[in-house]
Amino acid sequence: MNAGLRIGVDVGGTNLRVGVVRGQEVMWESRYHADFSGICRENAAEQALGKIVTALAESIGNGCRAHPEVEAVGIGFPGFIDPDTGVVSLSPNLPGLNNVDIAGPLARLLGLPVRIENDALAAAYGEYLLADARTQSLVYLGLGTGVGGGLILGGRAYPGEHGVSMEVGHIIVHPGGRLCGCGNRGCLERYASASGVEISYRELARVEMDAEGIAARARDGDAHAAEAFRIAGRTLAAALAHISKVVDVATIVIGGGMSAAWPLLQGEFEACLDADLIPALRGRIRVAPAQAGDRAGMLGAAALAARRAG
Repeated sequence: MNAGLRIGVDVGGTNLRVGVVRGQEVMWESRYHADFSGICRENAAEQALGKIVTALAESIGNGCRAHPEVEAVGIGFPGFIDPDTGVVSLSPNLPGLNNVDIAGPLARLLGLPVRIENDALAAAYGEYLLADARTQSLVYLGLGTGVGGGLILGGRAYPGEHGVSMEVGHIIVHPGGRLCGCGNRGCLERYASASGVEISYRELARVEMDAEGIAARARDGDAHAAEAFRIAGRTLAAALAHISKVVDVATIVIGGGMSAAWPLLQGEFEACLDADLIPALRGRIRVAPAQAGDRAGMLGAAALAARRAG
């Protein structure tokens, strides 16, 4: 069964990627605008869930029609996913989706096994599949609307007993700081994500702008824009230094949509990481950009679905 076709789905706040995958090869792919964040803000939880399930079923159905031999579906979804039931217990960037079953209704609509995993964990596994054969453990950090994290230990994706392993975006880096969607204050993703950069720039320059525009201004010499990315770099480094003391892996992979602006964070990140790490780890951690780009989530979700179904 593991040699067959799987559909891998990568769900973002405003975009949806669907791919038919065999092994590490994407046989068919399509991308959709799917503003799940907006759906959740504008609808009651039950209606939002129905619209999300419908959108997923329609997009996955296109892949099934293109390749009727598909045997299972894996979905990388933002939020805390119970590793035993697949229930989404909380999705901080999709407000109102609390303790909801997405996989079950989808499986009934599609007539296929559906496995849902945290989106960053799926991306971590996708990157692991493409890593050097000697790499058996890694940490993946996905910089996007939020900051996601995934941990691969000894070749196995590790979700944790409650599905919240490596929720690095919710490490508190500034106690009492910016309010986060998880309900706490001062979380990493309010500083080191695209939305965090936007907040920093707004506070510094008194200007509303998306992260892509801020990156362009930083490259053109805007001091406030450059500082917004330095804030992201040093807070990310501080969090990663703590993570490294706990999990002690040698490979860190940086992915997600904001990784395109990595050069704007990199200098501050590397200087602060070296200062914040304990001496035993300095110079021994390799930080590298993602190899699979924005396909990592699809590849990982499909592979994890194959493992579960097989």
